[in-house]
Amino acid sequence: MNDAQPYIARLDTTLARFTLSPIAAGLDAGYFTATICHELEQRQILPVMGYRRPHRTKNPIKKKDFRYDQETDRYLCPQGQELVYKTTNRQAYREYHSNPQTCKTCPLRAACTKSENHKRVITRHLFEKSVENANALRLTAWGKYVYRRRAETVERSFADAKQHHGHRYARFRGLLKVQIQCFLAAAAQNIKKMALLEAYLRKIGLNARQIVQIVMQFSVYGLKAA
Repeated sequence: MNDAQPYIARLDTTLARFTLSPIAAGLDAGYFTATICHELEQRQILPVMGYRRPHRTKNPIKKKDFRYDQETDRYLCPQGQELVYKTTNRQAYREYHSNPQTCKTCPLRAACTKSENHKRVITRHLFEKSVENANALRLTAWGKYVYRRRAETVERSFADAKQHHGHRYARFRGLLKVQIQCFLAAAAQNIKKMALLEAYLRKIGLNARQIVQIVMQFSVYGLKAA
């Protein structure tokens, strides 16, 4: 199991436990899946994803060279031939097939498909529209800004845990023991955050009572471990 599979469940747990109203979720390319994009949209959270390279194929003519017509639910190849919907596979991808008789005499066939039956198949996920929306958002100035913030916050915390709190390796075996190690490291990081916050509040002239109130509020909503 990779990190992307339990992501939505962990997100729902966090939202249920804390008083949070996120506008966007900044995620690296490993989380850039159609399902996650769709589920975030369903929760009215904007998905800001890292760039994920498409799978390489031996055909010089790629999927991006085909144009999807939403009204007719068909793809058009560079030569203008329609690829019509045939079936939906178990991975939730709709399959669009070309006409082998037309492809057989196409001048671009060698660059388009190596299929022995002279057919090109294009797949489109059921949630492909969510992926397209996420890609469009990623290229906006706001999307780039949010993704940079992720590197400054989330990735910085991971790097600190790895470099200074033993997250480079698991010290023990077993899920429970590794979880204890993670909680201890997170507690240490949270204490450092609270100390830095207190030092800043003293610097700007707040009194002890005000500092305690702010630090306690931070401890409820701003810490990374629970």
